Amino acid sequence: MTGIKTTGEKTLLLFSGRAHPALADEVAFELELSVSPTMIREFPNGEIYARPEESVRGCDAFVIQAFGPPINKWIMEQLIMVDALKRASAKRITVVMPFYPYARQDKKHLGREPISARLMADLFKVAGADRLMSVDLHTAQIQGFFDGPVDHLFALPLLADYIANHYDPASFTVVSPDTGRVRMAERWADRLGGVPVAFVHKTRDPKAPNQVVAHRVVGDVDGRACLLIDDMIATGGTITKAADILLDSGASDVIVAATHGEFSEPAIDRLKNSRISEVVVTNTLPTSDEQFFDRLTVLSIAPLIGRAIREIFQDGSVTSLFDGNA
Repeated sequence: MTGIKTTGEKTLLLFSGRAHPALADEVAFELELSVSPTMIREFPNGEIYARPEESVRGCDAFVIQAFGPPINKWIMEQLIMVDALKRASAKRITVVMPFYPYARQDKKHLGREPISARLMADLFKVAGADRLMSVDLHTAQIQGFFDGPVDHLFALPLLADYIANHYDPASFTVVSPDTGRVRMAERWADRLGGVPVAFVHKTRDPKAPNQVVAHRVVGDVDGRACLLIDDMIATGGTITKAADILLDSGASDVIVAATHGEFSEPAIDRLKNSRISEVVVTNTLPTSDEQFFDRLTVLSIAPLIGRAIREIFQDGSVTSLFDGNA
């Protein structure tokens, strides 16, 4: 069936853009329904047309889209889908964006810079979104950019359970690649049973994005395996350089765990040629066949998203999925 109904005839419909249909299908499987059919096509000049192929009047609509390249195209597609659903009288529209677009542009570093993460929230609100759902926002303040409920999901339990099932957590030091992720490293350490925490202190050039000028390890990693954690892997520069300095500082091994595998060029080459033993990410973003390598593990985020959607639809508590914390 394409929808779930409550006794009061409340209906859940799941819609998907074209960026990551495999994830949408997995979420639909978790919800025991199918993705609602949508006509999506492009005009010769690149303009996008979207129309749901069944009645959505009074439904609780969830629109899922991943934001890999070409990211601007997929943003526009989801905005148009939301607008179509709003004009077709959907009762409530929840935008499911496992990876929040433009999240790194969440504040001004230099004069005359945009705050593009806020612009994204404004665009979806104007299009007709009532609610947003995302996984591991780059910064928690993004929740305040949207004028409505924002469900912030956490991949830490999924990733940490994988690590605990495949390694000896007691042998790890959890390492943050920068000072901004130390709190997250502490949460990881608590989840793994109170293991030590360290971080890599680095200096960036604000005029050269993704380029590290200098870094050093703060904390004892000598003779220990290091679990290097982050919210995303973009070009791989930060992660691979951090792994090198950890190993050069006496670490016995480095495992990487991150939520979003963006893998912009030249990330895959850097990771393949690095001394990292394993890279573990989730499928919040699609991973092409060309991007897979033998040390890459991709875990499905679909069960988490599916449970969150069900909680929202049944007016339950998304926070309860994490026992009030992550």
